[in-house]
Amino acid sequence: MKILIIGGGNMGLTYAQSFLRSRIVKPDQLMILCRTFEKANQLSQVQEGLFFSDPRLCAAEADLVILAVKPQDAAVLFAQIRDLVDPSQVFLSIMAGIQTGAVSEALGVEKIVRAMPNLPAQIGAGVTVFTSTEAVTRIELVMVQNLINTTGKTLYVEQEAMLDAATAISGSGPAYVYFFMNAMIQAARQMGFSDSEAELLVGQTFTGAVDLYNKADQSCESWIKKVASKGGTTEAALRVFEETALHEDIVAGAQAALDRARELGK
Repeated sequence: MKILIIGGGNMGLTYAQSFLRSRIVKPDQLMILCRTFEKANQLSQVQEGLFFSDPRLCAAEADLVILAVKPQDAAVLFAQIRDLVDPSQVFLSIMAGIQTGAVSEALGVEKIVRAMPNLPAQIGAGVTVFTSTEAVTRIELVMVQNLINTTGKTLYVEQEAMLDAATAISGSGPAYVYFFMNAMIQAARQMGFSDSEAELLVGQTFTGAVDLYNKADQSCESWIKKVASKGGTTEAALRVFEETALHEDIVAGAQAALDRARELGK
């Protein structure tokens, strides 16, 4: 099986490194198409695989083509490769908001898997929500899932509309976490901790809280009650969050991300 990753950015290289590290793919089976010759040459010095800047040299050779460019660049990419691809190939698109119908119409292909990974995929701790068109066979779908499993956990959904929701929750979600962490780090600094101390306190607090959540069958509400004793310090903080409608703001922010994902799809 030969794989072509179109896009030498963060996610494209994350996939390349994960596939090679898991030994599912050998270096001579992995092709990466970059926008410029300079970028292809630069990456070839530090990354295993075969690097190209001309789609005419690699597009027709792949069994699986991974579309890993920004959604804003989709139209240009489609125009470049439309006459080079084949309906027998399987396409895995991780372009946010770009629907399978748009890929099919632009490239004249039917075997399309659409996926939404997230940033922790870089360390094998990501989560990817994916779906597929009916033309993708069960064997082909398992093949694709085995590949994306190398970057973390996966969730298959029947309805493609859920991919936009996944973009708003798990795709954008790491930024929400870092936003909250950054606020807590700033608070710790204001309280007198050094930068390194503040980062240690907040980082380990998040890591421990998430690990505890994952290892015990209890809801977030249940854990909150265990920490927030009546009349205590945690309750005082939570009261401020409620007064400032922080919960509602987070939900509204996620909804704004969903709306934007839908706009990109148009």
